[in-house]
Amino acid sequence: MIPPKTHRPTPGQTVGPFFAYGLEFPKQHEVAFPHSPGAIVLSGTVYDGAGAPIPDALVEIFAADADGSVSRARGAFRRDDHTFTGFGRAFTNDEGHYEFWTREPGGTAAFFAAIVFARGLPNKLHTRIYVPGDDAALAADPLLSSLDADERASLVATRTPDGHLHHDIRLQGEKETVFLAF
Repeated sequence: MIPPKTHRPTPGQTVGPFFAYGLEFPKQHEVAFPHSPGAIVLSGTVYDGAGAPIPDALVEIFAADADGSVSRARGAFRRDDHTFTGFGRAFTNDEGHYEFWTREPGGTAAFFAAIVFARGLPNKLHTRIYVPGDDAALAADPLLSSLDADERASLVATRTPDGHLHHDIRLQGEKETVFLAF
């Protein structure tokens, strides 16, 4: 006779389509109020190793404000339509699309720190989403300058015709996004 299991699964063993429970809060994807000065959309699609969109991934971002300052506002969940907290969380839709309202971060080689959670991942993945435009700053960035051209391209967003940012995240395979180890 096999004894009954006595251990519960750990969070790393339970990431899946049900992991959203307890993570959602109002306006979580609105790092900046959509109608505030300087507000932009950062969006993209999360793809698996076969190139299929992932319909139940979670993307978190954190970035400095447009002047390069890091938010000191109390509470990452604060959404009062005035305070920029720097932190946002977005779930992908059925087509694997995520979207944030935020501000373009200031500073040299500006970037969004990003974390991706998805089914099949025993742990989260860390990456960066760099803002395009200042080629000299991007070339001088220590991380980007350590990568080959294809790897660098996986970390730099593209500017849309309306001035927003687009960045796809590929977990494996062709054009795989560079992920960071901590």
